[in-house]
Amino acid sequence: MEPKKPISHFVAGLIIGAALILYSLILNFTGKGQDKTLGWIAYLLFIAGLIMFINMYGNAKNNDVTFGGLFSYGFKTTAIATLIIVLCLVVIISVMPEFKQKILDAMRKGMEDQGKMDDDKIDQFVNSFSKNFMLIIVGGALFMYLITGIIASLIGAAITKKNPVNPFPQNM
Repeated sequence: MEPKKPISHFVAGLIIGAALILYSLILNFTGKGQDKTLGWIAYLLFIAGLIMFINMYGNAKNNDVTFGGLFSYGFKTTAIATLIIVLCLVVIISVMPEFKQKILDAMRKGMEDQGKMDDDKIDQFVNSFSKNFMLIIVGGALFMYLITGIIASLIGAAITKKNPVNPFPQNM
């Protein structure tokens, strides 16, 4: 039987990134883009996708893999998926100014609902956030997806079956 060819980390990252972008677009077009619960589901999809691809990679290698090799595959996949997500986010922010305004409006409403700040402080905070919007949003997405990817890669590498080949035979 011919061994299966593993899916490259580049292709796995493309698939995960595209799936998350599609999920985000669906949320935005259905008006659910500001729903925090549905937003967290994106991270769960990211984690599930990474674990699935790490497991598929190990199985394609007949489980002759190490924890480090599996983690490396997962982290490379994370890097590709995160890059795709961040690039898409930059394009969306640049092309659709209403996206920025929706976020700023939701932030203002959330702060008003909490009632901890007066209107002047809220205006000051929202204006400051608006000036650094691209940096904060892109930096936040980059940080969150990389941290989530590291955790998912650790989990995926830990739960994938491993039968590493010993490079130093014991029979001498």
